[in-house]
Amino acid sequence: MSGELTLSGVGKSYRTWGSEWKRVASWFGIPARPTDEHWVLQDIDLHVGPGEAIGLIGQNGAGKSTLLKIVTGTVRPTVGQVGRRGRIAAILELGMGFNPELTGRQNATHAAGLMGYEMSQVLEAMPAIEAFAEIGDYFDQPVRTYSSGMQMRVAFSVATAFKPDILIVDEALSVGDSYFQHKSFDRIRAFREQGTSILFVSHGMSEVKTLCDRVILLDAGRVLKDGSPDEVVDYYNALVAKKENASLNIEQHREADGWMLTRSGTREVTCNSLALRDAQGNPIQVATVGQKVELRLVAGVHAPVDRLVLGYMVRDKYGHVVWGTNTWHTKQVEHGLVAGETVVFSLPFTCTLGPGSYSVSPALVSGDNHLENNYEWVDNLLVFDVVNVDRDVFIGTTWLDGDFVIERGKEQHVPAKGGIA
Repeated sequence: MSGELTLSGVGKSYRTWGSEWKRVASWFGIPARPTDEHWVLQDIDLHVGPGEAIGLIGQNGAGKSTLLKIVTGTVRPTVGQVGRRGRIAAILELGMGFNPELTGRQNATHAAGLMGYEMSQVLEAMPAIEAFAEIGDYFDQPVRTYSSGMQMRVAFSVATAFKPDILIVDEALSVGDSYFQHKSFDRIRAFREQGTSILFVSHGMSEVKTLCDRVILLDAGRVLKDGSPDEVVDYYNALVAKKENASLNIEQHREADGWMLTRSGTREVTCNSLALRDAQGNPIQVATVGQKVELRLVAGVHAPVDRLVLGYMVRDKYGHVVWGTNTWHTKQVEHGLVAGETVVFSLPFTCTLGPGSYSVSPALVSGDNHLENNYEWVDNLLVFDVVNVDRDVFIGTTWLDGDFVIERGKEQHVPAKGGIA
């Protein structure tokens, strides 16, 4: 069976009633006015098709976790309809449903039973659950002795021990170590390739871009944007800055080459031009591995600015950040700029990127981030390609300037302890 999920006009409110009689009356459709009503979700329309991976992003309090609880059925919507087809596996709040006095094995048995599996199925899958969690003897110790990462390992192992039709993950993987995160994402990707529908909540934008086909941005309980991962994630980054500065403007459009360009800022300083140039100063769109190149940005100042910092972020075609820094960290902050000035930033470097397509996103700000004064931030303003012309074949996004050193010789005999050489 393939998973499918449909939400139509879903909303959730939490109400305060003047008396319990009014609360009970509301259950039976009898008109009763609450003394207070707080809507955490409103007008949510969502469809997740078979094999589709949807990311949910938004700031804390946007309604992401509540929406997932409605999807799983642990919370009922106040209005609207929820349609589900297929078996759902969910990892919501860390350790939710685990009894701290029971062992990991006992909790795994209990949790799998609540998911609807027969005891024979659970016992058959238990060795695989234990092996995937990789917590050793702790699997038979009480959960109260576990770290948060160990709890997440067991919860994820149980939830994914049987291939679900719909998999829901709510930020739980963020508490795990990097090794288990990679292992978990490999399993999620494998499920997706096998047709599992995925609803994924994370504050890790790189993970969202990598895993998801579509991303939905929630803000104050409503869908603010629904679109491709690069479009929505870049808009969200700009929105975070806009919440700190109401005068900031956000513009988006997709370029002819397919890259999404997102421009935000208050425009006291703007980027007049950005180019990748070769050693002779000629603009280029294709660089070779190992070539000496230079990023050159010309900024125009339109109002007095106390401090000016330039930051660069280089991403690959999948949205992964492969490099980034700014002149705050390099201790090259410009001070006391006035309207009418231009500032030229040059960054010469050796292209050690692997073959592929890359984008450069410049940010003109006043400090070490874009939250205080975002004069202008342009995602994917410059796009260029890298080709390998004269270097040995390699894979990945980084070329290492190194050569193998190989030595051969006879194997040295090491005598056993107490033996004679």
